[in-house]
Amino acid sequence: MGSISGWAETGTAPDPSARCLRLAGYAPLREYAVIGDGRTAALVARDGAVDWLCLPDLDSPAVFGAVLDAVRGGRFTLAPSVPYRTERRYVPGTNVLETTFVTADGTARVTDALTLHDDTTLTPMRELLRRVDGLSGSVPLAWSVEPRFGHGTRLARRSDVPVATAGRDALAVCAWEAGEPMCDGDAVSGRFELVGGQRALLAMPFAHQEPLVLPARSECEARLEATCTAWQSWAQDRLYTGRWQQAVMRSLLVLKLLVYAPSGAVAAAVTSSLPEEIGGERNWDYRFSWVRDSAFTLAAFLRLGCPAEAHAYFWWLMHASQLTHPALNVLYRLDGGHHTPEKTLPWEGYRGSRPVRVGNAAVGQVQLDTYGELMQTAWLYAQAMGGLDADVARRLAELADLVCTTWQQPDAGLWEVRSTPRHFTQSKMMCWVALHRAADFAERGLIPDRHVPRWHSARDAIAAFIETRCFSHRRNSYVRAADGDDLDAAVLLGHLYGYGGGDHHRMRATISTLARQLGHGPYVDRYSGEDGLTGGEGAFLACSFWLAEALARTGRLPQAIDLMDELVGLANDVGLYSEEIDPATGDFLGNLPQGLSHLALISAACAITAASEDAAR
Repeated sequence: MGSISGWAETGTAPDPSARCLRLAGYAPLREYAVIGDGRTAALVARDGAVDWLCLPDLDSPAVFGAVLDAVRGGRFTLAPSVPYRTERRYVPGTNVLETTFVTADGTARVTDALTLHDDTTLTPMRELLRRVDGLSGSVPLAWSVEPRFGHGTRLARRSDVPVATAGRDALAVCAWEAGEPMCDGDAVSGRFELVGGQRALLAMPFAHQEPLVLPARSECEARLEATCTAWQSWAQDRLYTGRWQQAVMRSLLVLKLLVYAPSGAVAAAVTSSLPEEIGGERNWDYRFSWVRDSAFTLAAFLRLGCPAEAHAYFWWLMHASQLTHPALNVLYRLDGGHHTPEKTLPWEGYRGSRPVRVGNAAVGQVQLDTYGELMQTAWLYAQAMGGLDADVARRLAELADLVCTTWQQPDAGLWEVRSTPRHFTQSKMMCWVALHRAADFAERGLIPDRHVPRWHSARDAIAAFIETRCFSHRRNSYVRAADGDDLDAAVLLGHLYGYGGGDHHRMRATISTLARQLGHGPYVDRYSGEDGLTGGEGAFLACSFWLAEALARTGRLPQAIDLMDELVGLANDVGLYSEEIDPATGDFLGNLPQGLSHLALISAACAITAASEDAAR
């Protein structure tokens, strides 16, 4: 078996782009696709291995966690047992994945899905289906299921079907025309050969605190087809016909996949602790919903014709934030809870990147920008729906009152630094936005108006603070924090959300400075200066999309289009983005698929398309 720069090949082919190379058992993060069912999601590598799956829900412990520990994490492998190359795609308009394996003697296609269920049939609570179709010739294949439960796993057979159990959890491994399942230790495996025209099927139903139902093959086949139909039916009703349509629609499908259907919450990513630097400590759990992302999320749903998702998400956010009102948490659990204690797991970490964290201690930070983002979200919702509920209106007025008393505090900022709190510029800008939107609500009669003079006074004081202490004439830019000289791409959000406390020439100059000082090619760093952590990180993809949108909104349309074209080309082969990219290698870094990256793409594409249409009039 050959190797390139230490990466071991799992399939050999004359086309390097068709190889999946693993280093010490770890696939490059760029090689992952994602499938999901609205409750959980799985990462599937190009070589057919399911290396990440949490059950029963997205924020549950991992049953397959090999992406974070190649030895102890567990996975579900399925691939030819001879050299091969791969091609893959999503079934058009779906989150169902097709991986085609091409060998010297034949071709086979694997279709992977976490199936969608209705309420009219008795089905397993969760179900991973892997259908294998022989397309031509003959292909020998091997598979192995290695589940890992946190409190031990026991393998037994029920009706001759292997079943792994641990406490109140159980999963079965059902195989049809896929070889005789063999139990060996804590794994179930099989081998088979498929010729053109033949079909095999592997099903992995899972149950948590309920009976495990063993499905019939016909039921599984029907559910797979119904899952494809359901995704396509949803996608065909979306509204976007502008530039970069394929990238926008894939991003919207990713966003839909990140929706936790039982509550309407939207997760930041499906993974935990994938590193921002290989071997570094910047490894965080993103399986929660951040207020930071709320305005982008609601805007995407509303712009692209997803009113049901917009409504469900807004009301989840209102119910979740009620638990901490009038203060806001930085993030909330997908069920709306706010208790997310951070702990470490005794795992190796992706390519040795420790610690492996679950939970997120940022929940306890003060981040003043969240008030602006929540108010912007409510502003978008009220515009679309024509009004606000009376209780929500009262709470928004109380939130504005709180901003008047808290905006002068230092905070951890949008980037959740773990250093000493500071007066971050973007936080102050979003406090300005919060009060500006509140005043607008009151003037429209949508929220109580008895404190409007106080809101106006505090908003003007915030603007004075920003303009006198957060703009550097030497840098010709708004800076990262008051009285400092470091730069921060987050101030672009001030412009995108409507901060208007200063001279527009200052914001235009800031955009130019950030592009020049934090940008390199299509990549943009988040900020300069220390943040309380060791090591470095990659370029943050959302910042690049924010820059493209800001360029379009300030009349620099050709630059915006050129940058956007480059950014769309940075996706992996199935259109996904991680949190960051290493500019030197193009490798993905951080959790994936990253909701904020895809949200920023949608926002930038919509803004640039609108600016192009305006320019053409």
